[in-house]
Amino acid sequence: MTCSVLITGAGGFVGRHLRPALAKKFPQMRIIGLDRALNVTDRNSVFETFADLRPDLCIHLAAVSATETARADPARAWTVNFHGALNVADAILARAPHCRLLFASSADCYGYSFLYGPPVDETTALAPMSMYAATKAAADLALGAMAAGGLRLLRLRFFNHTGPGQLENFIAPSFAGQIARIEAGLAPPEMVVGALHIERDFLDIRDVCAAYATCVERFDAIPKNQIFNIAAGQPVRIGTILNKLLAKSPYKIRILADPGKLRPIEIPRVTAAAQKAREILNWKPVHSLDETLDSVLEHARRATVEYAAQFN
Repeated sequence: MTCSVLITGAGGFVGRHLRPALAKKFPQMRIIGLDRALNVTDRNSVFETFADLRPDLCIHLAAVSATETARADPARAWTVNFHGALNVADAILARAPHCRLLFASSADCYGYSFLYGPPVDETTALAPMSMYAATKAAADLALGAMAAGGLRLLRLRFFNHTGPGQLENFIAPSFAGQIARIEAGLAPPEMVVGALHIERDFLDIRDVCAAYATCVERFDAIPKNQIFNIAAGQPVRIGTILNKLLAKSPYKIRILADPGKLRPIEIPRVTAAAQKAREILNWKPVHSLDETLDSVLEHARRATVEYAAQFN
């Protein structure tokens, strides 16, 4: 495939995995704009970037992605997640109308809808429960409306995904990081955790990258303005993830519950209907949860050893 691709947020967790994945699958693809840090909140800069680079495809990843961060600074979350997305879409329509847009939306947009009825599909109402989810849902809907004005758009609603290098704001890296510090003698054999009874749908970052690659490859063959749930379709208890990671360590570790990690309203079970992605994209996850957790824990161990070596 010969085309030029601009990835916003290319330096983030997903972007750092996606760039080499795309380069491997599409050797002739040009990933552009990496020499300039695109601030999606700077409307003039975004317009200039699209006018200069005129990409064939934009994958919009840039976001305030942690729920806690969005809650702590709602104004920034709205500026980046909502207005930043509009800046990108407006710049495409005005400066590179041929450009296709892949928007990284979120399963969090469904919010309260998880509490009722069967697993959510792409027609389920968006009912966000957090500031982060509200900003992503607003962007999702706004971009969808802009497709009627000519925006060439695909929206991917990703469920929980993890892998090496993800920040400890997220569940698996938080557990793995604590285990790694205990193993390295940097912390006592105690772990602080939040709610363990809830269930979430987890994906490996490699499967996430495969979903993006499939959309890139088949964009023009997919009906316009489509939405896809990208999910494993099999919820897993957070306690199961913790137990699997603990089983990978030779240390006996005490578990401590931290009320501060509990949310006022918590969705007990997140379940996704992802048949549409399987049928239209011919995509499904291939990496097991154990493979994913192995990669997260090994990365945490390496990072902890490298950190400790700075002080020896």
